[in-house]
Amino acid sequence: MKLILAIVSNDDSSKVQSELTKNNYSITKLATTGGFLMSGNTTLICGTDDDKVERAIQIIGEHSKKRTQMVPSTASYGVGMYTSFPVEVKVGGATIFVLDVEQFYKV
Repeated sequence: MKLILAIVSNDDSSKVQSELTKNNYSITKLATTGGFLMSGNTTLICGTDDDKVERAIQIIGEHSKKRTQMVPSTASYGVGMYTSFPVEVKVGGATIFVLDVEQFYKV
């Protein structure tokens, strides 16, 4: 048995969760916040059999799209002079962890 932790963008989370559920995966959803852009994410937790892990990863990948976003950045020009200009960064996609489960109980 494996435990899948998938961190996806809030923009993609509904579709990912819906598709996983349609494919008979049981999901627990947690609201999380990313550290880089301090934006909202969703962490999906799924326990599944070893032979179903690759399909879950495929579903998550198909519905977690990367996109670009403009974020403000500051630069210093001498003493006390700062300016703000936008920088384009890639966001979205998914970060997936697959962990071995030593024991599993459903009571």
